[in-house]
Amino acid sequence: MTHTTTPADLRAIDLFEDLDDEALAEWAAVAEPFSVAAGETIAEQGVTPRGVILLFSGLAQAIIVENGRLEPAGLHHPPTWMGAIGVLTGGGLGVRMRAEQDCELARIAPEDFRRLAFAHPSVHDRVMRQIAPVMSRITAIEQNRERLAALGQLSAGLAHELNNPAAAAQRAAAQMVEALEVVSGTIAQFVESGVERSQAAELVALHQQAVEQAASREAVSALDAADAEDEITDRLEELGVAEPWRLAEPLAAAGVNQAWLDRVHELAGPATDAALAWVASTLTARGLATELQESTAQMSDLVKAVKTYAYMDRGELVEVDLHEGIDTTLRILKHKVKNTSIEVVRDYDRSLPKLTVRGSELNQVWTNLVHNAIQALGERGTITITTRRRGDCAIVDVSDDGPGIPEADQKHIFEQFFTTKEAGHGTGLGLATARRIVVDRHAGSLTFESEPGRTTFHVSLPFVQP
Repeated sequence: MTHTTTPADLRAIDLFEDLDDEALAEWAAVAEPFSVAAGETIAEQGVTPRGVILLFSGLAQAIIVENGRLEPAGLHHPPTWMGAIGVLTGGGLGVRMRAEQDCELARIAPEDFRRLAFAHPSVHDRVMRQIAPVMSRITAIEQNRERLAALGQLSAGLAHELNNPAAAAQRAAAQMVEALEVVSGTIAQFVESGVERSQAAELVALHQQAVEQAASREAVSALDAADAEDEITDRLEELGVAEPWRLAEPLAAAGVNQAWLDRVHELAGPATDAALAWVASTLTARGLATELQESTAQMSDLVKAVKTYAYMDRGELVEVDLHEGIDTTLRILKHKVKNTSIEVVRDYDRSLPKLTVRGSELNQVWTNLVHNAIQALGERGTITITTRRRGDCAIVDVSDDGPGIPEADQKHIFEQFFTTKEAGHGTGLGLATARRIVVDRHAGSLTFESEPGRTTFHVSLPFVQP
């Protein structure tokens, strides 16, 4: 390209397709040529454009920058133009433009571009027609990123929730192996110690007595349990049992007394250690089996909750119990309030009929509303979820007793990309997405009321989709 921009250079760019040579000459006169080497930045994201950029040769990459992460948003091939929307609307550039190859370009200053664009309506109209598709692409990218971020948070929360019962199950399984090894070796020790058949039979009866007592015994206070363990430990030491503290806890939990211990010692003789270890290991194994059942049940409940949350194995439109979706969402978000003083109150009208909805989409609404309430409260407060019927619609209110939404922000709350959160903590699409799902996808309504100490989002959903 020459050191000056010519009408011929501009004619190849679609922005100027409808202009004659005289008009093109006006534009060429204000187009200042410049070059950018591969790898260098052509224009920075968020900064007010220094002008409209015309790309004559090379290749430019659009990049979305957030929290130090770079995400490609599209390649610009010559001949083309960039930044005109921002210049006409007064906004910043939505992406960073970087030269992927050595580029030859020209820049038209904002005031010159606005002056000539209004003088030549075809240029102005072409720019304005691009606003909707460009914003749609950026919105789609941001929505995908928000969904991925939400999925990442959900995965992290589920991993945390699953880790506790999984670790408990793993620990219980390892301890059960040790207990079963003791139980399986007891008979051999009885034989070696000369325990007679009649004595063995009575030891079995004492064993069964301890097991039945453990199963039927009610929980005792920590202080009473500690006193019982101390008494049993003392008696076991008197009987010469090795490592009595290992046996004292399960035997005390079963409620055995000194008479029971003395009778075992009388029957087992030199095999007293083995007999007591046998009983204690059986009691321990039963407790571990219960712990395994509880741990695996927790994991199963979480998997069921995820499946219900996503409405797997169901069609797009499903008939659902409204409360099932809300409760599943609360289960999924449980990790977010686990270490806080936030209380969740449910006030449900259980008589509500089932709704025909797009279930997995609707759960995104509950997720966004509850998550916003949690963030508004911080470490303490109350979230109240109320359901009721109004005509042919179900009403769901999600309330929190947090600081409320500032009055200046209330009129923007459902706008795309508007957020009151710190950078990196929200894209401003959560409530916009919730409103789109409720209003556009379910023919309902989403409104809110807010004042200091009380914010309530009202969701109205018809029982049957039109």
